[in-house]
Amino acid sequence: MRIGLLTREFPPFVYGGAGVHVGSLVDSLRELVGVDVHCFGSPRPGAVAHHPAEGFEAANPALSTLSVDLSIVAAVEGVDLVHSHTWYANFAGHVASLLYGIPHVVTAHSLEPRRPWKAEQLGGGYRLSSWVEKAVYESADAVIAVSDGMRKDVLECYPEIDPNRVHVVYNGVDTERFHPVTSTESLEEFGVDPARPSVAFIGRITRQKGLRHLIAAAHKIAPEAQVLLCAGAPDTPDIAEETRLGVSTLSSTRDGVFWIDKSLNHQAMLEVLSHADVFVCPSVYEPLGIVNLEAMACGTPVVASDVGGIPEVVADGETGILVHYNEEDPAAFEAGLAESVNSLLQDPQRAQAMGAAGRARAEGSFDWGSIAHETVNVYRSVLKGVVA
Repeated sequence: MRIGLLTREFPPFVYGGAGVHVGSLVDSLRELVGVDVHCFGSPRPGAVAHHPAEGFEAANPALSTLSVDLSIVAAVEGVDLVHSHTWYANFAGHVASLLYGIPHVVTAHSLEPRRPWKAEQLGGGYRLSSWVEKAVYESADAVIAVSDGMRKDVLECYPEIDPNRVHVVYNGVDTERFHPVTSTESLEEFGVDPARPSVAFIGRITRQKGLRHLIAAAHKIAPEAQVLLCAGAPDTPDIAEETRLGVSTLSSTRDGVFWIDKSLNHQAMLEVLSHADVFVCPSVYEPLGIVNLEAMACGTPVVASDVGGIPEVVADGETGILVHYNEEDPAAFEAGLAESVNSLLQDPQRAQAMGAAGRARAEGSFDWGSIAHETVNVYRSVLKGVVA
C-alpha cells in the first residue's frame, strides 16, 4: 500500500497543531505502509515540496494555495490513496481522487464554519476555503476526526455526510520528545525566575485560542505567580494591537508578566511547560488541543476551557481543571479561569498529583504508534470498499 500524504506543513517548518500531527503521524505510518509526503514551501528531507505556479506567487493567498494543490496533484499519480490535512491540501486530494480514480481520506483538524473570525483575516479567501472544505468533506471516502467532539461538529456542519464515513482517531503526543526537564537556561534568558511560581500559555494570537480571556483573567491570578504568554503570529493587525494593549495594561498592574512573541525552540518549550505550575488553554474552539497533551507529557496540570475535544484530553479533576466557556458571559469564564489557576497555585501537592496523572495519561492513551495503526485501518476499510 502506498499513500500520498498531502499537507501544507511538514517538519521542520511547522507553525500549528496540524503540522505537529502530520510530522509525528508520518514517522509512525512509515513503519506500516509506504508514504509519499507532498507539502508546501522549501525542500526538506522526507517530503516533496511544492510552490505556487508562475504568476501566482503574489496572487490572493487562497488562489496561490490552489495553484500549489494542482502541482501536488500532478505529482501523486501512482499512489493507492491520498490523505490530506487542512483545507490548504484538501483540494489537491479531491482533484487527485477525481483524476486518478483513487480514494481520498481527509483528516478534520478544524472546521471553517466553526471559525467565523477567519473572515477578518482572509476576506474572500475565507469564502473560498469554506467552499473547498464543504465540497471535499462531502465527497471524501472517509473523514478522520481528531476527537469525538470533532466528529459531532463535522456531522452538524455537513449533515449530508454519511456518519459511517466519519471515523475518530485521536491526535497524539511523542512522550520521548515531550518530557519534564530540570534545565532553566531558556527561562533565564527570557528573564523568568525559575524559583517563582508561574502560569504559562503557548499558542498563536488568534480568536480561537482565547488569549484575551487569559489576559483578562490574569488580573485576578495570585500576584506571586509569573505569567508567561508565549504567543505570536497574530492573525490580523487589529488582534495584534488588542493583545499589545492587553499585555501592557496587565503589566502595569502586576510584575512578572512575560510576553514571548517569537516561536519557541524545542528546548525552550520543554522548559516553559516543565517549570510552569499551571498550563492554561483558554481556547474558545479546539478540536483536540495538542498543546494540552504536550503540557501533560511534561508533567504539568492543565486549566482549560471545556470546548470541543479538550474534555477528551484533560480529565477534569484528575489531570487538570475544566472551566465552562459561554460566549454570552465571557466575564464568568475569565473568573473561572482565575479561580481554577489559583486553586492549583494554592495547593502544590494537588497540582503535582495532577501533573503526574497527566504524564501517565499521555503515555497510556495518546501513543502515535497506536494512532498510526488506527489510521491504516481506515485506509484498508476504504480500499476494501473500492475494490468491492
